Amino acid sequence: MIFIDTLRMATSEFASNKLRTGLTMLGIIIGVGAVIALMAAGQGAQAGVTSKVRGLGSNLIFVKPATTGSSGGGIRDLRSLTLTTDDATSLRDQTVFPEISAVVSQFGGSDTSADTSQTSLQTQLIGNGRNTTAIITATEPNFVTVRNYTVAAGAFITSDDMDRKSTNVVLGSKVAADLFDTPASAIGQNVRINFGPVNLSLTVIGVLATRGGNGSDDTQMILPLTTFATRLPFIRSTNGKQNVQEITVKVTDAGKLNQAKLAITNTIAANHGGTQDFTVSTQDDLLTTANEVSRTLTILLGAIAGISLIVGGIGIMNIMLVSVIERTREIGIRKAVGANSRMILMQFIIEAVIVTVAGGAIGVLVGVVAAKVANGQDFGTGSTITTQVTSTSILVASGVSVLIGLFFGIYPAYQASRLDPIEALRKD
Repeated sequence: MIFIDTLRMATSEFASNKLRTGLTMLGIIIGVGAVIALMAAGQGAQAGVTSKVRGLGSNLIFVKPATTGSSGGGIRDLRSLTLTTDDATSLRDQTVFPEISAVVSQFGGSDTSADTSQTSLQTQLIGNGRNTTAIITATEPNFVTVRNYTVAAGAFITSDDMDRKSTNVVLGSKVAADLFDTPASAIGQNVRINFGPVNLSLTVIGVLATRGGNGSDDTQMILPLTTFATRLPFIRSTNGKQNVQEITVKVTDAGKLNQAKLAITNTIAANHGGTQDFTVSTQDDLLTTANEVSRTLTILLGAIAGISLIVGGIGIMNIMLVSVIERTREIGIRKAVGANSRMILMQFIIEAVIVTVAGGAIGVLVGVVAAKVANGQDFGTGSTITTQVTSTSILVASGVSVLIGLFFGIYPAYQASRLDPIEALRKD
C-alpha cells in the first residue's frame, strides 16, 4: 500500500507539472532514440557485410596480390599484379588438389570478398542510344557457378568464347535495365565500351539475375578473360604471362578449407620462387575481420549516442534538485505526519525512475521509427543505408535509461530524505 500511495503521489506530481516533466524526459528520449538508431545502423552494416560475403558462394578461398596500390587511372598499380593465369592453372591439377572442385581467374570486377581495396575497372557503356557506367569483369566460364550467380536471360560466356576471344558480353541486371529496360530485350543487342585505348563493340548474350544489396554485382559487364587480355596486352607479368587480379578457388567441403588454403599458399609461393607476394583468405577469414570492424563501429556509435543519455541523466538530477527545493514544505508536512526518511527517499527515487522509464519507452519507439525510415535511404551518399533493430539494443538502451534514473535520482532523493521536518516547515 505504501508503494502504491507513493506511486500515486509521484504521478500526481507529474500531472501538475507537465512542461517540466516533458523537458525532463526529453533528454532520455533523445538519448535512447539515438542509441537504438545508431546501433541499428551498425548492426545493419554488419549483417550487410555478412550477407555479401556469404552471397559470393560457398566454400571459397580467395587469392589476391599482397599489395593494393592504385595507379590512379582505375587499374591497380601494374607492379602489384603478382598473380597470373599460370597460378590458376597449377591449382587445377586434381591429382595434387583433390579437395578443389573449381578454380576461376578474373581481372577487374566488383569489390569481391568485401575487400574495398580492390580497384574496380569502370567504363562508359553505350547501347540502344543510351549510356551507363559499368564495371568490367574479365573472367572465365565457371565464374557464374563458383560465385553463385544466376543467369536471368540468355547464357553465360563459354569455353568457345574463351578460345575464340569472342566479343560476347554478359550484363548485370542494372546495366541491362539502364540500357534496354528488360533482360530479354537486351539479348542479341550491341553495346560499345571506351576504356583507355580500348574501343570495343560487344554483343550481349546474357543478363544476370539481380543480386541486390549495397554491392556492385548488378553493375557488372562480364567478358572473356582472353578477350580482355588481347585488347589490353600491356597487362602482362615481367615474363610475359597474363596477369589477373584475383583467383577464386571452390573447395568440395567446408572442412577442407584450411587444408586447401595451406596447399594453395605453398604451391603459388613455389611458382613465385618462394616469395609470398600474395594473400590467401577464406570466407570465414573475411567474415571474422569484417565482423570485428562492424562490432567496433557499433560499439563506438552506441557509446557516442550514450553520451546524450548521460546528459539526460544530469538534466534529471538538476530538475529533481529543483523539485526538492520547491517541495521542501511538502516534505516537512509529510515527515510531521509520520513519513520517515526511507519513505521520502523512496518517493523521489520512484519519481526519477518513472521519468526515465517513460522517456526510455518513448525513446525506443522514436529510435525504431528512425531506423525504419533510414533503412534503404542513401541521403545523397550514393550507397543505401541498411539498418537492423535488435532486441539486444532495445534491452540495453532501456536498461541503461532505468539505471540512469536510479543513479541520478538517488542524490536528490537522499537530499530530500535528510531534511529536518521543523526546518522544512519553516520554509516559505
